[in-house]
Amino acid sequence: MNLAELFILAVGLSMDAFAVSICKGLSLAETRVRDSVTAGVYFGGFQALMPFIGYMLGIRFQALIQNIDHWIAFVLLCVIGINMIREAKEEEECSASMGVKTMIPLAVATSIDALAVGVTFAFLSVDIIPAITLIGITTFAFSAAGVKIGSVFGSKYKAGAEIAGGVVLVIIGTKILLEHLGILP
Repeated sequence: MNLAELFILAVGLSMDAFAVSICKGLSLAETRVRDSVTAGVYFGGFQALMPFIGYMLGIRFQALIQNIDHWIAFVLLCVIGINMIREAKEEEECSASMGVKTMIPLAVATSIDALAVGVTFAFLSVDIIPAITLIGITTFAFSAAGVKIGSVFGSKYKAGAEIAGGVVLVIIGTKILLEHLGILP
């Protein structure tokens, strides 16, 4: 996976956190830089941690499923992508709290898909440290911006962001499969 593909994947993964950050921006009476940084740290941190955990789990099983790893990557990314598209239509309630008890469950919930991507990284032999660093930084930036966008523009972009993220993940999963099958170079 090259840097451009990894960046596109990072953007796709960050869309859930971006959508929740927009929701957070909507719920806050007044947004401060601190609110944007808080959302960025929680969401970016968990988006970096979860693929690392998935990667560590994946490398333990890599040898056992090496013959079908491309199918696993394809199915995981497509399921995650389709789920993001489906969830884009659902209305989310969001509290104005930026406290630990509110942010950790949100950060975990928005990064579960990154855990599955981490498993995929193990099958694709991705260099994990640069990958999770890029995912964390990208998610930090989108989440921090999402809080401000939510306070200024409202929920107008939330569903579109989730749909775009889901489509990106499906495309990447399909590309991995087609490359392995020799259809794409």
